Amino acid sequence: MSVDTDILPPRYRSPKRIALGGMGEVYRATDAVLGRAVAVKLLAERYSRDDAVRGRFTREALAAARLSGEPNIVTVFDVGEHAERPFIVMEYLGGGSLEERIQRDGAQEVGRALEWLEQAATALDAAHRHGVVHRDVKPANLMLDRSGTVHVADFGIASAAGTDSLTMTGTVLGTAGYLSPEQAQGERATPASDRYSLAVVAFELLSGQRPFESASITAEAAAHVNAPVPSIAETYEGLPEELDAVFRRALAKDPAQRFETASEFVAALRAALAEAAGATRSFSPTSSALPTVSVLSPVTRRRARRSRWPALAALLALLAICGAIAAIVLTNGDNNPKASAPLRPRTVTITHPGSTVQTTVTSPTTPPPPTSSSSLSGSALNDAGYSKMQAGDYAGALPLLQQAVAKLSGVGYPYEAYANYNLGYTLLQLGRCSEAIPYLEQAGKLEPQRHEPRDALKHAKHC
Repeated sequence: MSVDTDILPPRYRSPKRIALGGMGEVYRATDAVLGRAVAVKLLAERYSRDDAVRGRFTREALAAARLSGEPNIVTVFDVGEHAERPFIVMEYLGGGSLEERIQRDGAQEVGRALEWLEQAATALDAAHRHGVVHRDVKPANLMLDRSGTVHVADFGIASAAGTDSLTMTGTVLGTAGYLSPEQAQGERATPASDRYSLAVVAFELLSGQRPFESASITAEAAAHVNAPVPSIAETYEGLPEELDAVFRRALAKDPAQRFETASEFVAALRAALAEAAGATRSFSPTSSALPTVSVLSPVTRRRARRSRWPALAALLALLAICGAIAAIVLTNGDNNPKASAPLRPRTVTITHPGSTVQTTVTSPTTPPPPTSSSSLSGSALNDAGYSKMQAGDYAGALPLLQQAVAKLSGVGYPYEAYANYNLGYTLLQLGRCSEAIPYLEQAGKLEPQRHEPRDALKHAKHC
C-alpha cells in the first residue's frame, strides 16, 4: 500500500508498506542515491516516545549491522532517525518468506527444506560466533531472495550476548509457536534457544505443522515447557522414524542437551534420512550394452508405527501381516514356469543429435499390473519391485514400480525418489529409454546429491 512520502527521509522514495510487526512497519522504497530497492524498518509511532523501546530498537540496529556481510544474513545499509522515529535500512530480497511458502504449500519437499535449513543454520552459527542471539527465529524471519536462498532477517528482539536480558517482568519476547522452553518461562535467551527455534521451524517445514501447534497461544507456550516431543514420523506420513531421535535432542527441554551448533542439527537430519534410506546396493543389468548402474535400495519401515489407540493398532498389525503375505506372493510368484513373461521382438527408436536410428531388441512382454497388489502401500510395492529387479525380472518389476510411483506421488524424499529411480532404471533395462527419462529426472530433483539418477539419465538420453 502507498503511504505518506514524508514518513521516511527524502533519500528513500516511493515507500510502500510490505509488512507490519509488533514493533513497527517495514516499507519497500527506492534509494534515490544508489538507485536500488531497499527495505526500511520503522519503529511504530506508539513506541517512539518510550525510551526503553527506542533503546531496544537501537540495539537491534547495531547488532544487525555487526552481522552485515555474513552469509545468509540480511545486510543493513543505514541506521538513523527521521521525525523522531528510528529506522533501519536493509537489503530488499523480493522472494517472500518461508512463512508464506508454508501457508501456501504446507509441508515442503525434503531436499528443498534441508537446503533452507542449512542456509539458516549458517547464518545463526555466524551470529552466535559474533555474540548475537536472534531470539525470534521463525519462518516469517527467514526471507528468500529471488533465487530461493534463505537470509535471516529481523533481529527485532536480538541482543548482544552479555548484555541485560530484554525480557521484562511479565513479558515474553518472541513468538509463542517457536519459543524455547526457557524463553517461555521468561528466562534469558541463549544461542541454544535459537537452535531450538530452528528445530521447530524444521519440524514445520517437513511436516506442515509445528510440534506443539495449538489454537491457544498460552497452551502452545506451555507445551514447549512440559509436553514430550511428538513423533514427526507419526505427524506426517512418509517421514522416517529415524528423524524422531534428532528432534528429541534438538527440542530437548534442557538447553545443554541440544546440538552444539545449528549446522550440526541439520547434518543430523541428513544423516537420519540417509540411515532410513539404507546403503546403496550395486546391481548389474542384464544387457551388456548398458553400463553397470547402482540401484537405490528400497525404503522399508524398520518397525511398525506406534498407535495411540489399541484397537487401531491391532487392525494395522493385521493389515501389515496381510500386506507382507501379499508382498511375498508377488516377489516369489515367478517360481512357476507358467508365470514367466514371454519374450517378443520389439522395435526401439534411439534418437541422437541429428539422427534417428531404429533397432530391434528382444524383451519380455509387459504384463498388466496385477490386481492383487492394489492394496499394498507405495513403499511395499517399491520393495516388491526391487526384489524382482534383484532377480533380473524387470518385466515383473515394472507394474509394481508403476503403481509404487503413482501411490508415492507428492510424498517427496526419500520414498518417492527411490520409486522413481527404480522405475526409470527398470524401463532403461527394458530398452524403453525415452520412457525412463521423466522418472530419472524426478528422482534427480528429489535427491540431487546422489549421482546414480544423473548417471542413468545421461545414459537414457543417449541409448
